[in-house]
This record gives sequence, structure tokens and C-alpha cells, in this order.
Amino acid sequence: MLSQTILTLFLGLAYLSQQVESVGFAEELYCGLENCYDVLEIDRGEFDKQKLSKLYRTAAKKHHPDREVKAEAEKKFRLIATAYETLKDDEVREEYNYYLDHPEERFYNYYQYYRRRAAPKVDLRLVILGTIAAISVFQYWSAKSKYAEALSYALTVGKFRNQAIAEGVQRGKKVASTPKFPFRGGYKRESIYDTLIWQCIVLPLNTYHYIIWYIKWTMKYTVRREEYDEEAKLYLIRKHMGMGENQFNCLSDAEHYEFLDEELWVKANYDEWKKLKDQEEREKLAKSGKYKRYKRWLKNNEGSTISFLDEED
Repeated sequence: MLSQTILTLFLGLAYLSQQVESVGFAEELYCGLENCYDVLEIDRGEFDKQKLSKLYRTAAKKHHPDREVKAEAEKKFRLIATAYETLKDDEVREEYNYYLDHPEERFYNYYQYYRRRAAPKVDLRLVILGTIAAISVFQYWSAKSKYAEALSYALTVGKFRNQAIAEGVQRGKKVASTPKFPFRGGYKRESIYDTLIWQCIVLPLNTYHYIIWYIKWTMKYTVRREEYDEEAKLYLIRKHMGMGENQFNCLSDAEHYEFLDEELWVKANYDEWKKLKDQEEREKLAKSGKYKRYKRWLKNNEGSTISFLDEED
């Protein structure tokens, strides 16, 4: 009876020992059955990343294959290199520390280890640069295509065709090969200065200029409450209209003077002016033969737009 109890106890202890070993180091992960800190003779509690490279070189030199039995030295050398690669990266070291502290979470530790090994080693900076470059190329060629579309349509309209001929005559040519029409918005001529990559390049300079301008504006018109000069008035008018600087500058001087005469930098004046202009535009379109032709053109061209043309009555 006693011998049977002893045998049962022995088998139980053997089983428990096997279970404890099963949640220890995994041979396939990190430094295998050894502790990466011990491999480099580092105290985990006193880990100093600045000293890691020196300790690695010392250990690698000590166990170099040229100094010891080659087969054993190569194995040890690879182990030292693995320990160094594990501990030098902050994120990998953090995952390894979790692995040491939670050996029972075997599946999670396997996942973390192989997830990082399988992840592509790509420099995020190159990915961002490539994305910006691709977007910029697309922007440029898209603008080029839209401008060509606008130019092609404009040359089919008598008014714009005559304008091209007049421009060519003025230049001493029979017909202008590349007439410059005042296309605006999404149909203006392509330019590298409108691409994302250029905007990223000049962003620091533009930010600096904006900060300086904003400080001067605040001091002049908010703190000292000076009267707006013409440039400030035009800026406020453009802001009310929701137009970009380039688009606003495409307007004629006569239009700018009209805005100033109407005192549109005052928001209440602008709202009243905008309401009247919208009403006039609706009445004008209702009577316009051009608008009717425009609607027919839209219908025949599946919803395309010719709003890029700067027509004059």
C-alpha cells in the first residue's frame, strides 16, 4: 500500500515537472532554451541600451569561430547575434520581456514572434515618399488631361476660335498653336506648383510666412484697430467669397474695383450683394440662349461641364 502511494506521488511529480517545462522557454523562439540577457551577460534589471553594442562586440569577439572549435563557436556566435538583435530594438525587447514574464501564454508569444518576423521590412519614410510622388504624378497628368479637354472644346466654339486666331496674328503667326484661354478651377493649365510634392516642399516656408502675416494682421487690425487698407479689404472679400488666391487674382481689375465700391469686405454688405447677384444670374439664365445651348450640350455629353470657360457677353 505504501509503495503504491509512493509510486503515485512520484508519477504526479513527474507530470507536474513536465508541465512546468512545457511553459518555459520555447526552442523555436528568440534565443531558444537560453535567456538572451544571460547570453550577453546582462542583468535585465540594470539593462543599459548604450552599453549593449559594446557587450555584443565583446561576446562576439570571445566566441568568434576563428578562436574556438568551429562547430560550437558558430552555434554560439549565432546565438549571440540573435540575443543582440532581440534586445537592441525597443519593441522587440518589450515583447521578449513579456515572453519571459508570461511563458504560459504560449500561443500569444508564438504569434508575436512570427508576426514580426513575417512583417515586411519596409522603411515607412520610403512608403510615404512614394505615395506623395504617385499622388503628385496623378495630379499633374490629370490637370494636363483636363486642360487639353477644355482647350479642345474651346477651339470648337467660334468665339474662342476667333480669339485664338487673333492671338496668333498678334504674335505674327497664322493661328496660335497653343492659345491661352482663361480656364479656371479644375481646368486650368497644369503646373508642378499645384502638386502635393511641391506643397510639401514649401510647407515650412509657407507656414513661416503665414505666422508672420497673421501676427502683423492681428497687431494692426485687432489690437491697434487700424482701418483696412486695399489689400486687406480684398483679402476679406476673397474670404467671404470662399475663393482661392489664384482664382481671385484671375478676376479683372474692374471686378475688384466693383467689390471695393460695394464695400464687400463688410459681411452684411457681401451677403446682400450675393443675394442680388444670385437673383440676377437666375433671371439672366432663364433668358439666355447660350444657357439653353449649354444645357443641350450637357445632355449630349453625359453630364460633362464647360464651367471652366470664361465667357464674355
